[in-house]
Amino acid sequence: MHIELSRGGGKPLPLQISDALGQRIASGLLQPGMKLPSVRKLAVSLGVSQVTISKAYADLERRGRIIRHHGLGCFVSPARDREAEEYGTRNGGRTGDRTRDDGSTNGNDRGNDGGGSQSQGRNTGQGKTGTRKKFGWQEGFEDYLPRAQLWRNFDYSEAEYSFHLAAIHSGLLPLKEIGEAMTSLVAKRPELMSAYGNFQGDVELREAMTRHLHARGISLSPASLMITSGTQQGIDLVARTFIGPGDAVYLEEPSYTGAIDVFAGRGAEMISVPMDEDGMRIDLLTKLCDRRPPKLIYTVPTFQNPSGVTMSTERRQRLLELARSYRCLIVEDDPFSDLYFHSPPPPSIKSMDKDGHVVYMKSFSKVLAPGCRMACLAAEGDILERLIAAKAASDLGGPLLIQLALLPFISGRYDAYMKGLRSSLRSRMERAARLLKRHAPRGVRWKLPEGGLNLWLELPHSVDVGELYRKASRLGISFLAGNVCYAGEPSTSHIRLCYAQMEEEQMERGLLLLIPLLKEAMKESTG
Repeated sequence: MHIELSRGGGKPLPLQISDALGQRIASGLLQPGMKLPSVRKLAVSLGVSQVTISKAYADLERRGRIIRHHGLGCFVSPARDREAEEYGTRNGGRTGDRTRDDGSTNGNDRGNDGGGSQSQGRNTGQGKTGTRKKFGWQEGFEDYLPRAQLWRNFDYSEAEYSFHLAAIHSGLLPLKEIGEAMTSLVAKRPELMSAYGNFQGDVELREAMTRHLHARGISLSPASLMITSGTQQGIDLVARTFIGPGDAVYLEEPSYTGAIDVFAGRGAEMISVPMDEDGMRIDLLTKLCDRRPPKLIYTVPTFQNPSGVTMSTERRQRLLELARSYRCLIVEDDPFSDLYFHSPPPPSIKSMDKDGHVVYMKSFSKVLAPGCRMACLAAEGDILERLIAAKAASDLGGPLLIQLALLPFISGRYDAYMKGLRSSLRSRMERAARLLKRHAPRGVRWKLPEGGLNLWLELPHSVDVGELYRKASRLGISFLAGNVCYAGEPSTSHIRLCYAQMEEEQMERGLLLLIPLLKEAMKESTG
């Protein structure tokens, strides 16, 4: 696609590209429903960054010129949804905000497409015309957010049957015990609320986490641990500290959406490595690394999110050997290893690491109290020191009150609690699998996970996942469209269903509503 860019003075490049595409839409050169080039392809074609193209598409979306089906791509919006006025008439060549009859702006009034959330704007409270005019200058203000899939797919407040989020139902969590511990701390030691926590985290909690890791084969001292606000903060700290524009980051295909967002935000060159039943294909990774040496390899080796696949011990060893040979980092993200259904998973990569190549992250809040945001990061040497410095600059240390409230449970009751939780999650997984086996149409495929929270369903390629999502959302059903789990914009027909977020009976009702939609979608795709 040929677009003339001034590259000096005048409008920022994203707005130049937005205007040029908008003029093509207005003139009819780009027809309603036509799919626009992917961010990556258009960036290469124009010789600009993917950040620039993402902002241009975001601007077109705000104007109502295109519709982004998140995970599926960008499409020219239907004529009835376009702005009435022509390009280049007001606001320095930018069209005015179009307001719908109900007073909300077009940009925040889209339907749920392909797994996007109900709330599409970054601040959904700013949809009124007066507010948009007041803060209108912000639309042209530069940012560095090239991708924003995680927040779009995190909150479905209106979904009655919420299969979208990899989380555990509150009734299975020890919230009462943790709440009582927090209440007691506030009553007996109110001074805790006036104290800054240690940048690295409370020493006593790190000692308890050290014992926890030691029982799982990871022999470290408390000095090698840092408490983070969930593993998401840990991933962000590693990326912020060690990844810059153009650095090669390797990750599984598919991978965790939140990690993809973080690395994209750093301008990394993300290179995806296919998986099989034993996890990441290390043979393919090795060939890729020969052509493009890695700066970092990100992996969720145990009950991988979203696929549920577990990397074999042999491949874990080979991955570590590869990191040694290229002198790169491995980020081992471990949210699910304690959630096994039959036997414990293979030893962590960190347990084999003798040279400090692995930055290991272990989530505790996911299985105890997600709202408490608690995880530990394990690393050694100068790598850890730099990460502590990054965290200090980020938050001045995590909340001490929350750390001490979780301490008794992690140090004394965690293992007994996990035994019961595993049993409950296995029951939910097996119940969901029985329903799918009994009622799902032929052509829908999945593999039973050995642990974790999700089922990864593969539908025929001809199925329109975006349309399936829209129909499901009308029935109060949410799921995660598989495309958001890829670093690029592939055409995939996977969906992820979490069986742990609802009561079993509610989950069953939701599946029995979703399965007829699957049958209908497959019938339409072959008709």
